[in-house]
Amino acid sequence: MTLGQLAPAVGNNTPVTRFILEGFSDLEDLQGLLFATFLLIYVLTVTGNAGLMALVLADRRLHSPMYFFLSVLSFLDICYSSVVTPKLLADFLARDKSISLGGCVAQLAFFVTHVTAESFLLAAMAYDRCTAVCRPLRYGSTMTRGTCLRLVAASYALGGVNSAIQTSNVFVLPFCGPNRVSHFFCDIPPLLRLACADTATAQRVLYLFSGLVTLVPATVILTSYGLVLFAIGRMHSAARREKALSTCASHILAIAIFYSTVVFTYVRPRGVGDLSHARVVSVFYIIVTPMLNPFIYSLRNKEVKDALRRRLRAVTLPD
Repeated sequence: MTLGQLAPAVGNNTPVTRFILEGFSDLEDLQGLLFATFLLIYVLTVTGNAGLMALVLADRRLHSPMYFFLSVLSFLDICYSSVVTPKLLADFLARDKSISLGGCVAQLAFFVTHVTAESFLLAAMAYDRCTAVCRPLRYGSTMTRGTCLRLVAASYALGGVNSAIQTSNVFVLPFCGPNRVSHFFCDIPPLLRLACADTATAQRVLYLFSGLVTLVPATVILTSYGLVLFAIGRMHSAARREKALSTCASHILAIAIFYSTVVFTYVRPRGVGDLSHARVVSVFYIIVTPMLNPFIYSLRNKEVKDALRRRLRAVTLPD
């Protein structure tokens, strides 16, 4: 299916070539403040996640499956934030807040790919922690480099499949003139509201596949951490229990933030909340959460903090 075949058409068969992203245009007096705030958050997001990736790469003590997955998570956070935030920042300064049809298709496709991949990566990280805590003697033979790479590749592949389905699901629909998207990026729910055809089937596809890419990883995560908590409860050493809990606490917090916002945006029934609420939630999980993740994992993880101290000493006290 080509982009030309996807092009929505108005009533006189003239293809719609641009969408207008209304974003935060209703907050005219706050455009400058919002630009400065989101720019700062984006800089912290890229710097924090890139710094965490560099730290994992540079410190050999962090060359383990847990930190490999963490570095991939940082990469995904940079990617899906970068799909949306630079365009949002440009719109704060520009009179023309439109995006081309091709740009809208690409933005939605790349966004869904990376968000879906992150959902499955969080499940892979939970499986890793479950194996480490429940089967420590078999951990090295189970979580090999090949296994880790296959889990990351599978996460991306599932992200690509979901992206192809969700993007096609939107852009095969006809658009009959209204092209003002009540959001700050090309997201599925506001785009479906612009279609001039019956969107019942498209809504069902959205709920079905959004539910699958949320509930399947969530089931893996809940099962994994249920087994982890059971194993921790059977430990006789308080020190071992504390160490096991500390390695899982950051991941559980990041999971709670990610899934609660995604479920509200894509899996909630139609009519529960409005687009303005969805816009606020989207700001949190697209812009704020990727900034928080490196700090969540760094501040609550002793090994990361120790590695950071070693790097800083190496820089400030060269041989």
